[in-house]
Amino acid sequence: MALLTADWRSAEDALGAYETSADDDVFAFGTSGSTGAPKRVLLSRRAVRASARFAAEELGASGAWLLALAPSYVAGFNVVARASEMGTGLVVVAEGSFTAEAFCEAYVHLPSGPNYTSLVPAQLARLLDDVEASAVLAGFARVLLGGQAPPAQLVRRAREAGVRLTLTYGATETSGGCVWDGRPLGDTEVALIDGVIHLTGSVLADGYRDDPEQTAEAFPVVDGRRWHRTRDAGELHGGRLVVVGRVDDVIVSGGVKVPLAAVEALLRDQPGLADAVVVGVPDERWGEVPVVATAGDAEVDAELIAGAYGAAARPARVLRLPELPLLPSGKPDRLAIRALAAAG
Repeated sequence: MALLTADWRSAEDALGAYETSADDDVFAFGTSGSTGAPKRVLLSRRAVRASARFAAEELGASGAWLLALAPSYVAGFNVVARASEMGTGLVVVAEGSFTAEAFCEAYVHLPSGPNYTSLVPAQLARLLDDVEASAVLAGFARVLLGGQAPPAQLVRRAREAGVRLTLTYGATETSGGCVWDGRPLGDTEVALIDGVIHLTGSVLADGYRDDPEQTAEAFPVVDGRRWHRTRDAGELHGGRLVVVGRVDDVIVSGGVKVPLAAVEALLRDQPGLADAVVVGVPDERWGEVPVVATAGDAEVDAELIAGAYGAAARPARVLRLPELPLLPSGKPDRLAIRALAAAG
């Protein structure tokens, strides 16, 4: 067994690592660190391969993949693994800041037939804002969307544009998205324990590198079975998983709990606020207060928020930025945004 650090700088390197590794080799993936200290997740090639095969079974038809995500993160590496397992082509969007133009330029190199891609919400929004890119998206047999909960408005826009969109849910600890449109893939199973989403199956990671305590906490054994305990709250409706927010994404402002994820979801469904991020910052009077960060100039309806979640949820201020800081995975860099908000 070999331990391989997932720090590939190119898709070619990532593909070579995947195809030359043995099933019991282990990849060490960094988590995004969007809300806390990043960790190294240990994923066996066997788990990544199971994820790729489950995806292929769900898609039903082999096809080429367009890679628009960093291969050093599990979502991007999954695209590489799926292309390998399907035995199909892999086309890579040019490195650098993601643009609609680069996406379209890469698309023309895909072969005819079913084609697939995987995106995060910020990328999807940018593509839908471009007429040519929006038409290109509609040509994919399936567009996977993951990384974070997308605004309902963004999902509606994509489907109205003819995009065959599938919402994925999972984590680095589960080899990426293992629940598609609320349904688990392959042998993946979902359970709610005290309202918290737990996942198990062949896609499960071995744990965290050099951190047995966090491994034990995040991978509990329940009734003889090993699960990954996420930090998300969920509900099951007819066997379909609905994620309702993070269990730890709550601040206490003036003695009142404010659900930041819920406030953010409400804002993102408003016109011009699809990129909104809500963070909690220290406040001398209230302890913590919510602050909205956005790169747009749309008005934030504080009364709408207060009406839905109480006066304590009313944003203390709106931070207007030229662009939101993003992690290499494409997710908002919440630590950086929180620091900017705290600095005033």
